[in-house]
Amino acid sequence: MKSDLHNYLQATRALLLAKLDGLSEYDRRRPLVPSGTNLLGLVKHLVGIEYVYLGTSVGRPPAKVLPWEEDLSIWAGADMWVLPSESTDYITDLYREACAHSDRSIAELGLDTPAEVPHWPEGERGTTFGALLVRVVDETAHHAGHADIVRELIDGQGGPDAGMLDEAGWSEYYTKIQRAAETFLTD
Repeated sequence: MKSDLHNYLQATRALLLAKLDGLSEYDRRRPLVPSGTNLLGLVKHLVGIEYVYLGTSVGRPPAKVLPWEEDLSIWAGADMWVLPSESTDYITDLYREACAHSDRSIAELGLDTPAEVPHWPEGERGTTFGALLVRVVDETAHHAGHADIVRELIDGQGGPDAGMLDEAGWSEYYTKIQRAAETFLTD
């Protein structure tokens, strides 16, 4: 079970990072939905997810505190977007380091290892490493789905099933869905 979760997590991490490929710095950073979701911000957010849940919560904090945690700007959403001074390489290197840190925890800890999440409410912080591993797999997949949509909004590159149809096929499919939705329009 642990190796299956780990394999899934590694594959999903790779899919997420691949969404950055071939894009300009602007496209990696620009928000495309009202919530401000952007590709590089999703990666930055997952740096903390990896470190907190699969590191700090099991007594294995990172060697250095993340800047947005140290200055507490994380609580104002600073982990969801990237400052001009933070390069793509800086963020992706941090993510790879966080993933490697998590991978060592996965290799060395049992799923039943006790864990305590520091930012959860008092009295509800206790859990297990296995529960947190599932949470990180879920969180990573969740944000990889966001990345699929954001990337599609940028340049039309869709998710893993994008090659299922050609451009004409997708256009026809879209039109079919739009027409079905329009049956519910009212005057």
